[in-house]
Amino acid sequence: MTTISEIHQQTEHKMGRTIETLREAFTKLRTGRASTGILEHVMVEYYGSPTPLSQVANLGVSDARTLTVQPWDRKMIPVIEKAILTSDLGLNPASMGDMIRVPVPPLTEERRREITKIVRSEGEDAKVAVRNLRRDANEAVKKLEKAKEVSEDDQSRSEKEIQKLTDKYIAEIDKLVAAKEKEIMTV
Repeated sequence: MTTISEIHQQTEHKMGRTIETLREAFTKLRTGRASTGILEHVMVEYYGSPTPLSQVANLGVSDARTLTVQPWDRKMIPVIEKAILTSDLGLNPASMGDMIRVPVPPLTEERRREITKIVRSEGEDAKVAVRNLRRDANEAVKKLEKAKEVSEDDQSRSEKEIQKLTDKYIAEIDKLVAAKEKEIMTV
């Protein structure tokens, strides 16, 4: 039998994971500043199987506008260049000996607006996930009340606590979205 406190702990843990997932999604978005997070999701054909770029090369930032990719196997250089070019990131890699330099072009105003729309959409998805977790937690507590394992007062108190948790995490999502939008719109 689960208790109300266990339901609350599970719900809070899942809401925390939602925030972490949102942060990870935001690292993938290009802001005009060089960040290795941009390239981490590029897949490279490595001995016949698609492999994340970070598993076949060292990723680094040489300055605010340039990423460096240093493959562990020199034969991978043309394959990595092609993977970066064909990704939908709009980046043009240039090999220099045993390293690939990837200049990050400054964002246009139009592209910045597109990215802020994506940020808002990701934020909305995270809010929906948090609200779904609230609903699931409330349903679990209602089941306990129906089975006469908790009182109506406990159920009511629990729903208020779950709502407080929900409000806290939705406020956190709003803060993350606002910070990311500011970062993107800063030229």
